[in-house]
Amino acid sequence: MASTTVSRKRKRADYPERDILGFKVAESSKPSALGPVLVSFPAVKAPESTTFKCYAEDGKADSPKIIVGETPEVEFESNTGESKQVASSGCHYLLAVHDPRTSSLRIIPTAKTPHILGRRVKKLKSLPTGAVPQPLQYREARTTLGETFGTKKAKAAIRAEERNRVDVAAMQGVMQHVMDGIHKGAEGLLTAEEVKEVEDANRLIPQFDDTTADPAEVYPLHSIVPESEWRVIDTSNLEAVSAKDKNMLLPSAHPVWIQNHVKALDGLNAKSTKKRWKMVYYVSALFTLRRIVGKNRMDKQAIHQKMKGVPTLIVDGIISRFTETSRDSDSHSLTSGMETKLLSYMLALCLHADDFMLNPELIARDLSLPTPRVQGLLKNLGCKIKKPTDRELANAGLGRSMKDVKMALLTAPVEFPKVAPKKQRR
Repeated sequence: MASTTVSRKRKRADYPERDILGFKVAESSKPSALGPVLVSFPAVKAPESTTFKCYAEDGKADSPKIIVGETPEVEFESNTGESKQVASSGCHYLLAVHDPRTSSLRIIPTAKTPHILGRRVKKLKSLPTGAVPQPLQYREARTTLGETFGTKKAKAAIRAEERNRVDVAAMQGVMQHVMDGIHKGAEGLLTAEEVKEVEDANRLIPQFDDTTADPAEVYPLHSIVPESEWRVIDTSNLEAVSAKDKNMLLPSAHPVWIQNHVKALDGLNAKSTKKRWKMVYYVSALFTLRRIVGKNRMDKQAIHQKMKGVPTLIVDGIISRFTETSRDSDSHSLTSGMETKLLSYMLALCLHADDFMLNPELIARDLSLPTPRVQGLLKNLGCKIKKPTDRELANAGLGRSMKDVKMALLTAPVEFPKVAPKKQRR
């Protein structure tokens, strides 16, 4: 008979069935309760035989704990600052102790965050601590190193830095002398008010009043046209002649702006007609002087012949104010500065005639100039370039067809554009 074999495998029935694993939380959750703690070794790990002790920071039981341990070569101590950072990061740990006899798992909440341990070598504690180098010593050492091993570019930079360095200690004795020299030199400088007066005096525009709130008083009429020249303009035959004949009385009747204003004289009363006619006449005289002289050189007699019919007083006045003569000649020319001045006076008078709202595009076509150039001249007079509102159009007697046209509007108190400082060239 075949011998029977006995199986050596363990059978599940040989052991009693165990109960289901149970969880249990430790009874004490106070910080002062004793129990295991978690530690972390960021650099050197301590041997398993190392003994650690737990201390309170200020001796109280409920104070934060400090973990301390040592080996013959290294000391370990918990870093309070780093431990607090780990605690504030939001990541917590719980210790669980498993008891196989009772098949239970006990949760210990007393060690929620690990202690970050730092290490210190015992042999290095006996070495003296080196003094922190002063900024001067550091700079001298850096300069020596650069001059010894640096490139040509680095050496040049070091020499430039040495030349530009100011010795504060040497300056202390002469500081008061330097300050006295600054104050003495600043005595001749202009104040802000004086600078503004100089700028206003050098503007190539008529005399103005920057305090008035009435646009009609910003540029007084006789600051543009002298009163003596204003009186000699003839207005005796205006009512007896037609608009076409009025054009023949002007020095120049070509500009569209002048023709439009001559046509508009028929709807005005006698007083307004005379005043508006004198404005148009003077604008025509300025326009004619610019067209005749231009960039050429002409003597006064030739200008009088070209402007035949214009009163001599007016011709002499505009020649003296808006032309220049060279040292070795009596010929008159319209330089760029004088042309700017003439155009500024002309535009200021046009603003009076147009109730202080002017169309720059129309004037630019009459003067054969780019519109931005005319807009810049009007801005220098204190005008704002914008699309007018319905109320502003009604005050100027214009229709709604001009609503989308950018007009030059003179407001009061007048504000001039600020001069941007020039950028220095390197």
